[in-house]
Amino acid sequence: MFNISRKSIQWGNETLTLETGKVARQADGSVVATLGETQVMASVTFAKSAKEGQDFFPLTVHYQEKYYAAGKIPGGFFKREARPSEKETLVSRLIDRPCRPLFVEGFRNEVLVMATVLSCDLVNDPDIVAMIAASAALTISGVPFMGPIGAARVGFANGQYVLNPAMDDMTQLRNNPEQRLDLVVAGTKDAVMMVESEAYELTEEEMLGAVKFGHAAMQPVIDLIIDLAETAAKEPFDYVPADISALYGRVKAVGEAQMRAAFAIRNKQERTNAISAAVAAIKEAVSEEDRADKTLGSAIKKLESSILRGDVVSNGIRIDGRDTKTVRPIVAETGVLPRAHGSALFTRGETQGLVVTTLGTGEDEQIIDALNGNYRSNFLLHYNFPPYSVGEVGRVGSPGRREIGHGKLAWRALQAVLPAATDFPYTIRVVSEITESNGSSSMASVCGGSLSMMDAGVPLKAPVAGVAMGLILEDDGKWAVLTDILGDEDHLGDMDFKVAGTEAGITSLQMDIKVAGITPEIMEQALAQAKDGRMHILAEMNKALSAPQGFSEYAPKIETMSIPTDKIREVIGSGGKVIREIVEVSGAKVDINDDGMIKIASNDANAIKRAYDMIWSIVAEPEEGQIYTGKVVKLVDFGAFVNFFGKRDGLVHVSQIASKRLNHPNEILKEGQEVKVKLLGFDDRGKVRLGMKMVDQETGAEIAPEKKEESAEG
Repeated sequence: MFNISRKSIQWGNETLTLETGKVARQADGSVVATLGETQVMASVTFAKSAKEGQDFFPLTVHYQEKYYAAGKIPGGFFKREARPSEKETLVSRLIDRPCRPLFVEGFRNEVLVMATVLSCDLVNDPDIVAMIAASAALTISGVPFMGPIGAARVGFANGQYVLNPAMDDMTQLRNNPEQRLDLVVAGTKDAVMMVESEAYELTEEEMLGAVKFGHAAMQPVIDLIIDLAETAAKEPFDYVPADISALYGRVKAVGEAQMRAAFAIRNKQERTNAISAAVAAIKEAVSEEDRADKTLGSAIKKLESSILRGDVVSNGIRIDGRDTKTVRPIVAETGVLPRAHGSALFTRGETQGLVVTTLGTGEDEQIIDALNGNYRSNFLLHYNFPPYSVGEVGRVGSPGRREIGHGKLAWRALQAVLPAATDFPYTIRVVSEITESNGSSSMASVCGGSLSMMDAGVPLKAPVAGVAMGLILEDDGKWAVLTDILGDEDHLGDMDFKVAGTEAGITSLQMDIKVAGITPEIMEQALAQAKDGRMHILAEMNKALSAPQGFSEYAPKIETMSIPTDKIREVIGSGGKVIREIVEVSGAKVDINDDGMIKIASNDANAIKRAYDMIWSIVAEPEEGQIYTGKVVKLVDFGAFVNFFGKRDGLVHVSQIASKRLNHPNEILKEGQEVKVKLLGFDDRGKVRLGMKMVDQETGAEIAPEKKEESAEG
């Protein structure tokens, strides 16, 4: 029944196996990839013809994690997997980005890639396995895909690169001081196609070394996919790219002058309008036969690309007049919103972000339900890209894949400089509202986010800036790296290379390539230019704010205390009775973690103190020799019981009440009376022994021994 092909290699510390022919046999290509006990099935289907008038490549990638893969039942009311989680969206992008440029140019048929996690051993992250499975499925499907690609995760611990570190080491990088890097790299046999990373101030040399290490480590995987394809690949789909050279010649003849004049306009909106007018003029000028040609749009785009790229490579001048290394003018402002805890308006050329920071308590932490368990995040960054930011009318809805991806990139860039939760016990939410966009709005979010958090008083280890680099790589081998790219340079260029970091090093690097990869020489040049650009931007940011400011009067004040874990139950009380009473009486919010860390939050310092004192009275132990203020709760013939420490009572024996002899404690004491007592110790049964006669009842000071003797003589 089955025609199974299976190939395996030893990869790092695990066995990597690719299998096809048993599952999902009706798909054009389906591969189950297994690394350790993590298993992902990737299936590829594609339409055998393009839709009429389609002028873009409709590739859709869905990565989905099934909770049964880790022996879990989903949380929530419905108990089933629903809309994609943030990680599922990000991994879908990880698969899409290196694969999309490798489809034959001009191919417009719809392609669907679905990667499903079937098993997760909680050691090997399924994202890398999914990328490998998707590449293998595309390679054997017959679709015109110029792969395969390989993928690898690279860590950097104790000065050494690590291939595919365990999931627990990478889940929350800033809780693991030994691990300084989480980098995912994908590429072909000859070149790197995509990089995504989260780092702790690595140097340019260390980051470049990590990329090279990952690219070398994926070569056996690429060979394995080729080996599988030699035995299991389907016949290639009969697709021949259209020859548009003649049509391009006619388009260039009628429209080059007007298009070149349009690209010479410096203002983005005016340039966009002029380019649209030039396109309309070309369509009007060509013959009716050319107007009906489906490849006319491709020919016009080729003309736009040649004008933009040719000027840069030939004379080093870009469409806005800059050379290849200059950053656009920057204006940074902080404290722009009066009621926000922290805010910044960061403007770089025609890209602008209004970035706002809000400080919250432990109640505001995000609980993340993942295959490898639940964990809490106290740093959130949300990126919004409304249509008005590019002067367009568009649909406004829930965040799309682009918004989630850009927000995560900014999150990765900033998380490395956050203070430890024990030093700064706040939940931090940063929201980036992109109000204008003409290239690199994610890096504007990084710069604005750094300024906004410092404006809110967050003690960042260092300011962070980011810059987007571009590349023009011509067929004749000439190339130019561009600093701080425009939207048109991103759209018509060959690379989007984003680098963020501090003065000390890189905290995040993201790279996407639209050609068949770049060489180490180009990447080294891009990193060097990016460092210069980053230093320039940091200097401009420092003009607005160079260090954290004081707290906003509207931000909650938080104090922390740590208690023994065996005391947590006493603070919470039966059914939460005690903790509710503390909150009601004090007026403060109280959050208790499983490790005994307690956060007390309020805008009122007195409320925090009341809650602190109430908790301390429950968990603290009285110390022998200390003097306490207590209240007489009961009188008996042999002494008085005094409540002196929270709910702790102790006995003051009648002989310890006063220096003179008493027949009964009621001679000088009454119930409810406030008294000063000294803890004398504990008897054999653990009962508390207190004394009054050695304490001055007015001042609470201990009476010196000689003074006690004088008192006895008197």
